[in-house]
Amino acid sequence: MKTYLVSIIGICSFLMGCKGDSGTLPIESNLQVNGHWILEQNGQVMLNPQSSGLVKWRDGLLTLSDRSAAPSQRMRLRSIAKENAQLTGHDFPMVLSDRLQTSCFASYISDNPDLEALTVDPDNDQVFYIVTEDATYAEPMSDGCQEKYRDTGSTTHPTLLVRLELQNNNSALITHIRPLQFSAEMQIGNFPNDGVEALAFGQNRILYLGIEKDTHKQARIFSLQMTNDFWQSDEFAPLSKFNVKLPEFKSGNHPINGMDYYQTPDGREYLLVAARNDETLWVVDLLGKKETRILPIDFFAEIQTNSEGCENYEAMDNASIEGVAVVNQTLWLINDPWKAVYLNNVQCEQNRKHYQMFAPLLYSLPIEPSWFD
Repeated sequence: MKTYLVSIIGICSFLMGCKGDSGTLPIESNLQVNGHWILEQNGQVMLNPQSSGLVKWRDGLLTLSDRSAAPSQRMRLRSIAKENAQLTGHDFPMVLSDRLQTSCFASYISDNPDLEALTVDPDNDQVFYIVTEDATYAEPMSDGCQEKYRDTGSTTHPTLLVRLELQNNNSALITHIRPLQFSAEMQIGNFPNDGVEALAFGQNRILYLGIEKDTHKQARIFSLQMTNDFWQSDEFAPLSKFNVKLPEFKSGNHPINGMDYYQTPDGREYLLVAARNDETLWVVDLLGKKETRILPIDFFAEIQTNSEGCENYEAMDNASIEGVAVVNQTLWLINDPWKAVYLNNVQCEQNRKHYQMFAPLLYSLPIEPSWFD
């Protein structure tokens, strides 16, 4: 467990270091990043949202929760003000449209689905997209639906891409659902709780999807062309492979759990990807020419009331980032408190209750040109 405390955190220089367990990639010097507790409007920390996505929206950020969150956090988008990490009170509960009430997926979507990732339509900021992950607890679909959606290329119950549209009453209406299909050659395997955890739009309405692991325990990224007629069908939406040089690890689990698109001032395209287990940021070249750059991060949690030896920030043992959002030249991150290990973070008693409530933190760091050299 990390035991040092800091008052002022700086960004470390990016120097070439030792090789990681991938055996091929240089590891950079650690970034050191401060986190601020996300607060409700009454000043209390946010209760157990199990954050599973983060995205820039208008002047702030939006986040959502997975099915293991506190009931008050489920099935809604919540807005965060960047300047003070406070929830703004603009919440958007999800509602299934009348048209989808007879869909093959209506039962699952209506029964606290496992929602992951969040992105905004690049041409309409009232439209959002999310994906589903674990459906092992769901009631089986009808025989006809099971036959129609049998060839998922992955899990028995298909991964679903879900379209939400903001309504005048501030609800987020679920207007469309399409199952995603992996080809056999992708070798995704049947891992119900290790599926799609990241979404990001690039140029020309290309949607990138990050997968936690395939049959070889390697993280993967696929793409999907979101054409204007995409939602006119409820058939499988087949994903496409493309050439990116992701790290290949010899052992262990190294999933990716959040990402966003970034274009350098000179037009080069990248994905900035959070690897939750490793507490690292991956800089992925979308042209597939460069090896992925791995940036380790040391995360720090703010201490709201100082005491001797516990001042300003404390080092975290585990943050577990699951949301990544690019806003101009700043990268914003939100963590998903990992219930099994979150209390390992306790050093200063001021923060014990926050960790016990599985409260998340919001982090930011400047996007550095050196990441793309």
